[in-house]
Amino acid sequence: MKKFPKPTDSELEILQVLWENSPRTVREVNDVLNQKRETGYTTTLKLMQIMFDKGLVSREKSGKTHLYNAEVGENDIQQELLDRFIDKVFKGSASKLMLQALGRKKSSPEELKEIQELLKNLEKDNNDESISD
Repeated sequence: MKKFPKPTDSELEILQVLWENSPRTVREVNDVLNQKRETGYTTTLKLMQIMFDKGLVSREKSGKTHLYNAEVGENDIQQELLDRFIDKVFKGSASKLMLQALGRKKSSPEELKEIQELLKNLEKDNNDESISD
């Protein structure tokens, strides 16, 4: 998997706006951000310029404005950040992360069913690997 520059929290907010609907102008992104908290237009513009320099977004000229698109996929960033988090906070142990997460919040019956299905698939994959070894 390709490594991406780690987005800051503010950059991640912008990426989430772009993942939801692209391409967008700085004004459109800023308007969405302002629905959650007050964010200045020039701040959003500067962040998006930095993100362009980092390769997190692309931009194309459309008349007098620029249209921005996310250059990194949501799933790719989620996986990258999760891998770093697991390595740094849980010493590389995904099971410790899962035990903490499941112990902290109540899961819906649908979520529990998905987790059980995932565990069955992981167990099957592990058994298949040990048979072929």
